[in-house]
Amino acid sequence: MPASPEAATCDYDGTVGLTGVRGLAADFDGYIVDQWGVLHDGTRPYRGALDCLQAMRSAGKRIVVLTNSGRPEAANARLMEDMGFPAQLFDRFVCAGEDARQAIANRTTPFHAGLGRRCYPFTRGGDHALLDGLDVEVVRRVEDADFLIAIGIDSPARRLADYEPELAAGVARGLPMLCANPDLFRFSPHGLIDATGVLARRYEELGGRVFHHGKPHPAIYRTCLAALAPCAPRRVIAIGDSVEHDVLGATRVGLASALIAGGVHADELAVRWGELPTREAWRRFAQGAPARPAFLLPTFAW
Repeated sequence: MPASPEAATCDYDGTVGLTGVRGLAADFDGYIVDQWGVLHDGTRPYRGALDCLQAMRSAGKRIVVLTNSGRPEAANARLMEDMGFPAQLFDRFVCAGEDARQAIANRTTPFHAGLGRRCYPFTRGGDHALLDGLDVEVVRRVEDADFLIAIGIDSPARRLADYEPELAAGVARGLPMLCANPDLFRFSPHGLIDATGVLARRYEELGGRVFHHGKPHPAIYRTCLAALAPCAPRRVIAIGDSVEHDVLGATRVGLASALIAGGVHADELAVRWGELPTREAWRRFAQGAPARPAFLLPTFAW
């Protein structure tokens, strides 16, 4: 239960609805926070998000931003600063792209050790800066590659079906794929559109081998917990807007989680931004969800 009972709105069959992040403050010292759909919409902060972060810092909380972005960590941090999020509000910015980059550089697992050097990247707008400085050669044809890496996707200009020839060619050659961003959907001016993870999912459906970096896969949470030290895991909570990524990822490593209701699941929960769902809407949604959060929040606001 939350440490501030007055902040609770109702019990959603074991998931507690809260009015704000302040309701978590007494029970949790470390926070793993998603960015898109929680802190900002891709162009500007959500109302209350900056004030919430500042209140958390004033209360002595440790904060890590965890994102499935395929960009390097420094690029993501600059993006946040450009949107008005000062670097001092966070202890670390952990991203799937940087996790993949380090894995390629260090070759510490058998999967990564066997990748080879020639890499065919799937990108958004041709941006493969994630690979800069690594001992790899970027090639322009799948036929010349030793492995594939999914960094980005050019949706909505290119649909998933448009990538089928490249994916099929990779499977035919038995090439392994790294997924540097497992998100299946992302916000855009066009609404929710395909994100990079759909390429990896389709590659697996065709019979290809994929190593996923980022949420909901456990390895990246070890990086987050190290950045939140000395917080004990029982005093750490993950806050995000996706059950499939944020809530499931936290559940797999034994962490508590809170779901922002008005994010990617807003239509399923029949809510607008800043609202909590009805009990009946939540019950219908939760029946098919792969994991359940401990808490529901209307927004990331104090």
